[in-house]
Amino acid sequence: MSSDEILFDAEERMEKALGVLKDEFRGLRTGRATPALVDHIRVEYYGSPTPLKQMAQINTPDPQQIIIRPFDQSALKEIEKAIRSSDLGMSPNNDGKMIRLTVPSMSGEQRKKMTGVIKKSGEEAKVACRNIRRDANKHFDQAEKDKELTEDERDKGKENVQELLKSFEEKITDMVDKKTKEVMEQ
Repeated sequence: MSSDEILFDAEERMEKALGVLKDEFRGLRTGRATPALVDHIRVEYYGSPTPLKQMAQINTPDPQQIIIRPFDQSALKEIEKAIRSSDLGMSPNNDGKMIRLTVPSMSGEQRKKMTGVIKKSGEEAKVACRNIRRDANKHFDQAEKDKELTEDERDKGKENVQELLKSFEEKITDMVDKKTKEVMEQ
């Protein structure tokens, strides 16, 4: 593997780790209604678990409410059942045409717990990036052993990987700080 290939692979994998963190943050309950809160819910529909967002239109008319309008009205009961059995902690109100979810505002204690979860997720993403750096450094060592790279090229490659790691750790820290601020200000 060339130096550029190793760096590209490491960057691509770090981007994926960042993407996972973004998805995780999107689904966190912050006291504000967002369609992402119900993205992970799967509904038993004609015998197969189907993502809710493929079965219904999901809106947030105000910061405390999520409205779910199924494309197929016959799936309303199944959607309600899936929401009740999920880990959302919200009870659906079914009026026969749509389901309303009221997002309760968070207490100070819940907010502190949520910031702990956010920081833990951020740290896990940083660890994933550090593991990617370790793998890239192993590739550089192996390439130098196999005489594909010189010692100087290997060292320069390791420096580049370290710089890449720093930039991704900064991005992760920024995301964690932003999400923590969002949770604490409501």
